[in-house]
Amino acid sequence: MTAYLGIVSTDQEVGFPGGSPDEVELFLRWLGYLRGAVLRKVEGLSDRDARWTPNGSLISLLGIVNHLTHVEWRWIEGAMRGEKVSRSEEEFSPGLELTVDAAQVAYRERAIATDAVVRSMSSLAEPCRWGDNRDLRWVLLHLINETARHAGHADATRELLDGTTGE
Repeated sequence: MTAYLGIVSTDQEVGFPGGSPDEVELFLRWLGYLRGAVLRKVEGLSDRDARWTPNGSLISLLGIVNHLTHVEWRWIEGAMRGEKVSRSEEEFSPGLELTVDAAQVAYRERAIATDAVVRSMSSLAEPCRWGDNRDLRWVLLHLINETARHAGHADATRELLDGTTGE
């Protein structure tokens, strides 16, 4: 039995999250699974390799981790909790001061904070403070979608970088 970011699998490979009658937990399991997929793509990389991009385009693996950390922060702390947040193009291309290790720690810490805030909210229908007709359910689905899209991007980038494939 393997545990990774709260996901438990009986397979040697990290498998899909199990179902749950609790919709909040189901969403958090899927988000956790996808976060793990992203983090596995930077495992074992040097800071230099984590900054590599195919033909100098797209977002590097380090940029993906950094961006997703900021996305969760904006949507949870900003949209759901009403704190002042910002967005910067620099999150996609972090400076040399951000290491792979530091980015992984920040993403894991953000995941823990996101999950705690989500679990503390009264319901998935809790309204978002940004935009019309958005609520916690919408925010969680958006985070799942954003993370899934970047996990696929990370898969392709890592395979092009050094041939590593898999979940």
